Amino acid sequence: MIPGSCLTIALLLRLTWGLEFVVGPANLTVSLGLSAQMRCQLKGATELPAIHWLKDGKELQDADFTSVTLGEDELLSSIRLAKVQQPDMGWYWCMASVKGVQVNSKKAFLTVEGLPYFTEQPQDLFVFKDTPFNLTCAAVGRPEPTEFLWKMGGVLVEETWKDSPSVLTVKGINRLTTFTCEAHNSKGVTVSRTATVNVKVSPDKPTELRIKNLAPSNVSITWTVTFDGFSKIHTCTAQVDVPTKVGTGSNASVSFEETFPVPPYSHTIRGLSPFTSCGVRLRCSNEVGRSEFTEWTYFQTPEAAPSAPPRNVTYFYNESSLVIWWYDVAAWDVHGILLGYIVEWSWQEKKKEITVDVGSRAVLHPFNPSEKHSIRVCALTAAGRGPWSAPVLLLAQEPGPEEPKPRTSWAPVIIGILCAILTLISVLLVVHHIRRKEMQFGEAFIPVSDGVGQVVQYRAGRTYNRRGAERIEATFDTLGISNALKQKLEDIFIHERQLELGRTLGRGEFGSVKEARLKMEDGPSQQVAVKMLKTEINASGDIEEFLREAACMKEFDHPNVIKVIGVSLQSRPHRRLPVPMVLLPFMKHGDLRTYLVLSRLGDQPVDLPVQTLLNFMIDIVKGMEYLSSKNFIHRDLATRNCMLDQDMHVCVADFGLSRKLYSGDYYRQGSTSKLPVKWIALESLADNVYTVHSDVWSFGVTMWEIAARGQTPYPGVENAEIFDYLIRGQRLKQPPHCTDELYELMYRCWHIDPKLRPTFESLRGSLESLLLGLSPVTEKHQQFYMNLREGAAASECEQGRSTACWEMDGQSPDNMEASAVSGTADYRYVMAPLSLMEDRSEETPTNEIADPLHDEEQEDEIIINL
Repeated sequence: MIPGSCLTIALLLRLTWGLEFVVGPANLTVSLGLSAQMRCQLKGATELPAIHWLKDGKELQDADFTSVTLGEDELLSSIRLAKVQQPDMGWYWCMASVKGVQVNSKKAFLTVEGLPYFTEQPQDLFVFKDTPFNLTCAAVGRPEPTEFLWKMGGVLVEETWKDSPSVLTVKGINRLTTFTCEAHNSKGVTVSRTATVNVKVSPDKPTELRIKNLAPSNVSITWTVTFDGFSKIHTCTAQVDVPTKVGTGSNASVSFEETFPVPPYSHTIRGLSPFTSCGVRLRCSNEVGRSEFTEWTYFQTPEAAPSAPPRNVTYFYNESSLVIWWYDVAAWDVHGILLGYIVEWSWQEKKKEITVDVGSRAVLHPFNPSEKHSIRVCALTAAGRGPWSAPVLLLAQEPGPEEPKPRTSWAPVIIGILCAILTLISVLLVVHHIRRKEMQFGEAFIPVSDGVGQVVQYRAGRTYNRRGAERIEATFDTLGISNALKQKLEDIFIHERQLELGRTLGRGEFGSVKEARLKMEDGPSQQVAVKMLKTEINASGDIEEFLREAACMKEFDHPNVIKVIGVSLQSRPHRRLPVPMVLLPFMKHGDLRTYLVLSRLGDQPVDLPVQTLLNFMIDIVKGMEYLSSKNFIHRDLATRNCMLDQDMHVCVADFGLSRKLYSGDYYRQGSTSKLPVKWIALESLADNVYTVHSDVWSFGVTMWEIAARGQTPYPGVENAEIFDYLIRGQRLKQPPHCTDELYELMYRCWHIDPKLRPTFESLRGSLESLLLGLSPVTEKHQQFYMNLREGAAASECEQGRSTACWEMDGQSPDNMEASAVSGTADYRYVMAPLSLMEDRSEETPTNEIADPLHDEEQEDEIIINL
């Protein structure tokens, strides 16, 4: 009986006996880009195994293999390599395996002749100004590279002609420079990647300095670093400006600095005084140097309890009462608005607290001098009580100091009469001043019809309550904005009493849009939209940026550009700053992007005719033509920032990023902004330069949005990939149902050379020609309405939670006109960036119509370090 191991060996010898490669691959030399073919032939056992090809010891999986059976015991295998490249060069052979035993053919080497192949390329660097550095490149090939040449900023470095170094030593640069390496052999030249070398500089000054977590003695600040100068920021310095205390004999302010490590980009400033107006500014440093200081940001610390007790508490008897008086707490120890004093009166086992609202005197009665008493006093503010004064003890049967009896002398009488006369004169002057102030808006009395007597018709506009904060009248002076901006807005200021605010139309990160009625002084009221900041936003920089947009819109007067109606301020009790409000025309049909998306994805989709879409484009280009004639660049042109009025005309809106070109023909962005990268021109992404030509690029993207019925541009491309996508020559694809003429027109807007893009004037002419070439559409297909149903779901409709609220009705002209004037319909109004959909992101299910609006909106913007 044969053992099992011996039987296995016998079977293997039988299978592999005579199994060999009779033909193997041969050495080949192939030029770059041509095809190569190798083969091997296996002969041996009756059951021939499969033949595998290997390159440099690794099995080839995706090559072009061919196997042919030549006889019962012969198998021919060949491999074909198409368009041979440098990585294909190496050793090749065949392998057959039977039961773990391998049979290999001889090896052959494939040589690829052609251009050099880079194995190491120059890399991007960050260097100090005028400091030497090295760049390296390495290449292989058949034939071997004969020389390496370097280009600096596109210009050949002359020294490399002679030395041909693979390592380039640069003595130093003082600005951004590009480098490339060229490898030469007899077949030609290969150029490496372009390496960018940036010069480290001092960081830009921080932005978005905000005040957080106000406390009586400390405050937290946060900020944003825009550009670190290509070097890590290691410290920041906060400079605090604090006024000197009242009563020190100086009105100056003192400043102190605190330097601290970063990140995180937040810091708590301690040691402040309560109820004090302070200022703070910030700068940051890297290994090169320090940035400039930010503008001053002012704030006021909250109230605190008084830090000192009343002074010199004393008393005297007055028949059955005890009169207590004291000196007021010093102003710098109050730390807020003094609301009064509290007197604690203790006798036997009883205790009583007496609140003194006015003055520094209290009368205790009934008072029994035969009992033991204890008196102490403390000051009171809205933040709480201060420390108690030292107790004043009145022992039983021990009379306190008596009130001095007046002496028989005429001097006190004369002094009293003089004091009374001076007091009377002072009272009359105060009454006269108050009277004049109350009468500055009209007469206080009118005669009655019978001519006898008078009737009071005037009521004071404000009252003062010591216990509560006074309602401060809202004026531009209370905002802390610049005088230049204040002068621009004064002639369009509207008092808040003329406004009657209604429901909220949209909310966003920085504020909201509300419906309102504006009551004109000399005419009927009108419906308006009020754009207002959140009440939590108190930074003067944010308020000035918000009002700057209104000042910008004030200069416009064109039917296709939204015009500001006015600016108002909403005063707030208990707050120092009012809420700024910008009054805009009420746009019945909301923003164009929402209109287009809901025409596609609503419960009853509507096929908008091409004529309607062209009319939208013509309205926008007319508005942009007007803005460019006024030397304004918009910088944020998109369908979300175009509004539809009652007559379905488009108005260009949202000028939060616009700039006026006072000199030259371009604007350079110098700080970090939240910018819509998918709408920005290529040169703006690369160099932060904005011109009328970059607005033409954005108009081309807006035309694409309209033709695609509200789709987000560059579907499937991330925001961070847009620049690389465009620099490779890629552009937006032609939307479905978009004519070739229209796509060619928008494609011209994306020319890489800004000067070769069409002007808004020529674009308007081209679009109007396209419209004239189309047959007119019937009126019933020209527009549709997005109506919110009333009834039980009204509240959900108003909050935007229910997609069942949306109705898209293709109505007849008569019905549409009736719907437009009816009070039963409610239409969406979305002011970018205060998107109504932001409040729906947590409540709306993913299968509702709101999802495309919400999800696509998230792709519109990205923070770019400029």
